Amino acid sequence: MSACMCSPLSQSSPLTIRKSAFGFPSKSNLLTARSAVGEFVAEPKVTSVAEPLLLHAVRGEKVERPPVWLMRQAGRYMKSYKKICEKYPSFRERSENVDLIVEISLQPWKVFKPDGVILFSDILTPLSGMNIPFDIVKGKGPVIYSPLRTAVDVDQVTEFVPEVAVPYVGEALTILRAEVKSDAAVLGFVGAPFTLASYVIEGGSSKHFTKIKSLAFSQPKVLHALLQKFTNSMAKYIQYQADNGAQAVQIFDSWATELSPVDFEEFSLPYLKQIVDSVKESHPDLPLILYASGSGGLLERVPLTGVDVVSLDWTVDMAEGRRRLGYDVAVQGNVDPGVLFGSKEFITKRIHDTVRKAGSYKHILNLGHGIVVGTPEENVAHFFEVAKGIRY
Repeated sequence: MSACMCSPLSQSSPLTIRKSAFGFPSKSNLLTARSAVGEFVAEPKVTSVAEPLLLHAVRGEKVERPPVWLMRQAGRYMKSYKKICEKYPSFRERSENVDLIVEISLQPWKVFKPDGVILFSDILTPLSGMNIPFDIVKGKGPVIYSPLRTAVDVDQVTEFVPEVAVPYVGEALTILRAEVKSDAAVLGFVGAPFTLASYVIEGGSSKHFTKIKSLAFSQPKVLHALLQKFTNSMAKYIQYQADNGAQAVQIFDSWATELSPVDFEEFSLPYLKQIVDSVKESHPDLPLILYASGSGGLLERVPLTGVDVVSLDWTVDMAEGRRRLGYDVAVQGNVDPGVLFGSKEFITKRIHDTVRKAGSYKHILNLGHGIVVGTPEENVAHFFEVAKGIRY
């Protein structure tokens, strides 16, 4: 690409983009767009308004700009959220009450109008419905009261029935879908089997994951039994979310990247693939997004799960990530959340750099991780303003 999207261009400067049939930079098929200062305008516009922009982009249809939403866009950096926390200090109360879920999920939508509105919840929410008591304690994070360490413990894990265990999730998704209509995609999410197993075996968050690795390498059958239970349950949970209004679902495998490639292939990859295959049988058109922080060492293996979108963290260069993943899979990301602590000019530069490297085919603009506590709310506003002003 001869002109960089990282800095504003003069009104008369041409933006020449070399594009392949898939919208990626190539040596043929020149597309010329004219740019206004800080904004890129492509002709013609091709997206309809019948469906959210995010769905068009995931399918590989031509779009005028990348859809944008941010992980943890509803959360502690927002003044409006802090007020709710003062009134309802328990995270579980906030995430298990229909009215509060809807209110919190819509807070960033009302202020920033992102292209994706994600359900306010937690990946551990299903645990109570599987006979695994837990809590999320302020200042400490997740706490599993009786960690699972033996075959007997795993046998006590029950089948997850979403409509019975978490009816508030379905109700909230239905309301969110009615609220945002086709102006944004409603996103659900679940935890991946290995990540959920990590929490319930370690007893909460962990730095070294010694307990789950000890189980994996000394009693693999016990761990596989637990992973299978989570696999069956999360497939059902995704289907339930889709049936109640979710238009795409993100799978968080936050801790799978603590595994070596050979162990990822045994303890994470096959279970992720099972979930995708199961969901695609019942909901073939539902986009599935996979996010695993620190996945650079596993990147070539991630598309083997069959997901539609791979969400990259910021430690992977976007252009390199696209090449390594292959162009059939959509990508999401991957601006460093720390960038939002920089100047507005710096934020603008990084957004443009990411979009330029991603190309105009199958890209969802996002951060490479969730918004960090303490992020200036006005910088998040600037992120969305810049992102929604981009034109291919």
